[in-house]
Amino acid sequence: MGILEEISLLLQNGKAKQVKELVSQALDEGVSAEEILQKGLLAGMDIIGEKFSKNEVYVPEVLVAARAMNWGAEVLKPHLADSGFKSKGRACVGTVKGDLHDIGKNLVKMMLEGKGFEVIDLGVDVPAEAFISAAAEHNCQIIACSALLTTTMGAMKEVVDAAKRSGIRDKVKILVGGAPINKEFCESIGADIYTSDAASAANEAVEALTSLVS
Repeated sequence: MGILEEISLLLQNGKAKQVKELVSQALDEGVSAEEILQKGLLAGMDIIGEKFSKNEVYVPEVLVAARAMNWGAEVLKPHLADSGFKSKGRACVGTVKGDLHDIGKNLVKMMLEGKGFEVIDLGVDVPAEAFISAAAEHNCQIIACSALLTTTMGAMKEVVDAAKRSGIRDKVKILVGGAPINKEFCESIGADIYTSDAASAANEAVEALTSLVS
């Protein structure tokens, strides 16, 4: 087994310390930071994402795998900056105003990072204008809104409306999700993407980048 495959496998098993050590070793052996990221860390998170969407792994496994990825990524960051590596895209994520639940939001963040996105985490109880100002400031292509309470679903429409008012609506794809959300609701408020799980959300976000470029 090559060192990149080993990094991927250790990440899938949540072995953060060993991932960090092997990333350093791979750099010492002359493997490029971008190759370690793509073929080691992101490849491992891709597999976790696929398994999660098939209910073959669950939230705890995703959390420990994401922790391992973050440990490895910390080692890579300065080397990626030196090499001029660019992230796949930028996304801002948050739980909408009035809602303090963050598990779903955190899972989406992890899956987006696992796809190579740079993610700006706005936290919970996020007003519509905060999503828009963050998207404009960081040049985000994706705005991802999470809600768990039916009483806060309307805040997602406020995000869509605020994006229209600000003039950035045609520059971003708005992704919505959470327990009470469905495709019909997504369409009714004028959002772009709804999926039932975090892994699928990240896949759809990648697809959305293509349509924004084209």
